[in-house]
Amino acid sequence: MRWLLATVGLTLVLCIAHPLPAFAHAILVESTPAVGASIPAGDTPFRLRFNSRIDRARSRLILIRPDHSTSVVPIDDQGSDDVLIGHVALPAGSFVLRWQVLAVDGHITRGDVPLIVRPAGS
Repeated sequence: MRWLLATVGLTLVLCIAHPLPAFAHAILVESTPAVGASIPAGDTPFRLRFNSRIDRARSRLILIRPDHSTSVVPIDDQGSDDVLIGHVALPAGSFVLRWQVLAVDGHITRGDVPLIVRPAGS
C-alpha cells in the first residue's frame, strides 16, 4: 500500500513540476475584410489569420448570400500555415463568410465574418 501511495504521489509531483504544453483551439485573430466591414462590390479577396497553425486541406470557407443560399469559396494554397486565403466576386448585399478550420490540436473551430457589400462606385 505504501508503494502505491508513493507512486501516485511521485506521479502527481512530476505532473505539476513538468506540465505538458497546452494547445489552444484556432482562434481568428485578423480578417480582411474585417468583421462587419462595408466593402465595394466586385472581386473580394479574403484573408483570415489564426492564432495557431491550421490544416488547410480540412478547412473550409462558405459564403452565405442574402437569400441564405451558400457557396464554397475555394481556398488558395498560398499563405503561411496560420492563414486562409480566398476570393470571390460579390454583388451588393449582406453576406456572411463562414469559416471552419482544423487546428493542430485536432479540434475544429468555426466562426462568421459578416460583410455589407455596397454597389460598385458608391
